[in-house]
Amino acid sequence: MSETPKNTLQYRVDGPKDAPVLVMGPSLGTTWHMWDRQTPELAGSWRVFRFDLPGHGGAPAEPAHSVAELGDRLIATLDGLGIQRFGYVGCSIGGAIGADLALRHPHRIASLALVAASPRFGTADEYRQRGVIVRANGMDPMARSAPERWFTASYAAAQPAIVEWAVQMVRTTDPACYIAACEALAAFDIRAELGRIAVPTLALVGAEDRVTGPGEARTLVAGIPGAGLAVVPGASHLAPVEQPAAVTDLLVRHFSTAWQETLTSIAVPPAAVPPPAPAAAPPAPEAPADVVAPAPAEPAATPDAYELGMRIRREVLGDAHVDAETARADDFSGDFDALTTRHTWGDVWSRGGLDRRTRAAVALAALTTGGHLDDLAAHTRAALRAGLTPDEIKEVLLQTGLYCGAPAAGAAFRTAGAVIREETTPRG
Repeated sequence: MSETPKNTLQYRVDGPKDAPVLVMGPSLGTTWHMWDRQTPELAGSWRVFRFDLPGHGGAPAEPAHSVAELGDRLIATLDGLGIQRFGYVGCSIGGAIGADLALRHPHRIASLALVAASPRFGTADEYRQRGVIVRANGMDPMARSAPERWFTASYAAAQPAIVEWAVQMVRTTDPACYIAACEALAAFDIRAELGRIAVPTLALVGAEDRVTGPGEARTLVAGIPGAGLAVVPGASHLAPVEQPAAVTDLLVRHFSTAWQETLTSIAVPPAAVPPPAPAAAPPAPEAPADVVAPAPAEPAATPDAYELGMRIRREVLGDAHVDAETARADDFSGDFDALTTRHTWGDVWSRGGLDRRTRAAVALAALTTGGHLDDLAAHTRAALRAGLTPDEIKEVLLQTGLYCGAPAAGAAFRTAGAVIREETTPRG
């Protein structure tokens, strides 16, 4: 492990210094130790680079709010070590990071394995709901539910020590970093971009994974040209932990046969036979001195207010709520729904000057004053997902009550209280 400068990641390196580099990305709530059972064999042929997510495994608690930001921190870390080209395997959010890098930095990745991954992880609502639960209850609910999400029931019953390891790993994760990672997964969606992933790819999944199961893996394979599929029997979400030998064999086979080219100044393992690297494109000729450069392109048009509004409306209120509202809109009310989307969300909620937490608080106060309890319920959920705590919502309603009157405030407290109990109670 090394000192971790700001905007880089905590990491560990194993294996020969002159071997090709294989980067291993963890799942949400885990540390690099989830790859402990694969590392000894892989490190015989590769220089294995494992990293922790922010706030995981004692890493600095500097939240990253998007998958792309996590990828940028990984690239900065690798750049600091002089690593330019590498193979990559990642589990769950670690797989999302790998797919994002394959899209944004395809020249850096020699080969890719996506374990328990998806082009879109569940729904945005469910990951933002996790954030609400963690803000209200800390990491304990996530820790207690981790074994059910990660392992088959038979494995969990037979391996109590590993179950306890998993629980403690999640419990010691920094809550703010966990919430930020949930927000990153809520916003992650590369379904329309899968066809641009041009590196050799393996989608690997546990046959009994109920988080990102075989269906999601098949979506990856259908969208990524030439991708392969491996379904591991008797494994759930953390297949590398539950079926270590099978996963190790699959990774060795993939990275030994799919490596694209010899890394600069690094020996390729004997089993790998890389095809010749494609010829580099010749540099573009410089324009003759007497040729006038074309005028700069016109700036891109601003996004359509309706499309922008719908995106923000979904981010704030959640897909389920917005889907229900738009489904109710008919020929008579549809124009008003579109008007609200365009002006409330596309024009006002998209403005700078106030962050979404502040706008959420203003909305709660205004809806309380007007007695609009149905909308207040929806905006209480939105406020929780924007990061307001139940105590902060209480303070907003208390202060609003001083100005709008006790009856309106009392009704608001009853409505908001019911929503807060529902939203902050751990599931299951």
